[in-house]
Amino acid sequence: MRRTAAARLLTGTALAVALAGPAHAGTGGSLEVYPAAVTPGSQVTVNTTACGAGGTAAGDASAVGAGAFVLAPTTHEEVAVGQFRVPPGAQPGTYEIVARCDGDTAGDERRVSGDLVVTLTSTRPPAERPRGSVKTGVGGALGPDPVQTAAGVAALAVAAAGGTWLLHRRARGDGI
Repeated sequence: MRRTAAARLLTGTALAVALAGPAHAGTGGSLEVYPAAVTPGSQVTVNTTACGAGGTAAGDASAVGAGAFVLAPTTHEEVAVGQFRVPPGAQPGTYEIVARCDGDTAGDERRVSGDLVVTLTSTRPPAERPRGSVKTGVGGALGPDPVQTAAGVAALAVAAAGGTWLLHRRARGDGI
């Protein structure tokens, strides 16, 4: 019985140490860059979980010419997010974007990085231009069915003629 309790305690301790990992992982974790490929002048969002719950980080996009930015905690658990704009004059190429968790000392730094690709052409497919009439449910003067359009115009003409006739009778005093 003693042997089983000791084995459970030892197994539980080993499992806790294995799951916890090292307290600070040096250059562990990653920096997610979205979108990963952009054109000059685009807005870029980066995020990381390397700084832990409520952690902030100092971002550095000077490789692409954007300079420093801040990653702040969000409503998502343990995620710090930041944004920067790629300068309009950025040259095509792959650039390393870096973030360092705040509160770390120089000897125990949590540093994460991700790659940003700058291209001269957009990686998104061009938007297709809309074609045809807008389906609003009301119809239009030049709708797709000329018979319905003609019937509508005829109904409006009859209504206008009838209204005019009634107003004329009323004005004459014919007893409407």
